[in-house]
Amino acid sequence: GTVSGHTLDNRASIAALTVCLEELQSKSHLWDVWAVASSQEEVGGYGASTTAFQVRPTIAIALDVTFGKGTGSSGYQTFELGKGVTLGIGPSIHPFLYKRFKEVAERVEIPVHDDLMPEYSATDADDMQLQAEGIPTLVMSIPLRYMHTPVELVAMKDIQRAGRLLAEFTASLEADFIEKIIWD
Repeated sequence: GTVSGHTLDNRASIAALTVCLEELQSKSHLWDVWAVASSQEEVGGYGASTTAFQVRPTIAIALDVTFGKGTGSSGYQTFELGKGVTLGIGPSIHPFLYKRFKEVAERVEIPVHDDLMPEYSATDADDMQLQAEGIPTLVMSIPLRYMHTPVELVAMKDIQRAGRLLAEFTASLEADFIEKIIWD
């Protein structure tokens, strides 16, 4: 149920995004969806910045990886492979999007865990949220072991769950969702 290889931190996200787009083909949804694979996230988020400025999305979801539990990394900031995806909590995360994702995950029985990001997320969300007039943003992550090595490891189940949760969230959006976004 796992896959190992290099650059899975990016490939797992693209695979989950592909699952999402495939699911959306058979789901009714009111919102347009832009799927972006950006470049240079590790060195400054330049791809996410320029794309978010150009596209000006109403909301943005950064799909990335987080640290998976394993030998030498078992602290509270790590997550079990195969046990679900994480949702970021911190200054780059819009609380209303976080709340909606939690509600959708509970409704469709996809396990999610809180990933604390107290200063910044170290993902494309940090750059996307600051573009133009500001973009409500959320980070969803897939647990991954041995990050930035040639033997990264992820659970296929988590990739599937991430894609499905993205699709279910998108299908849950009402036409006036953006007017409902509030800080509480």
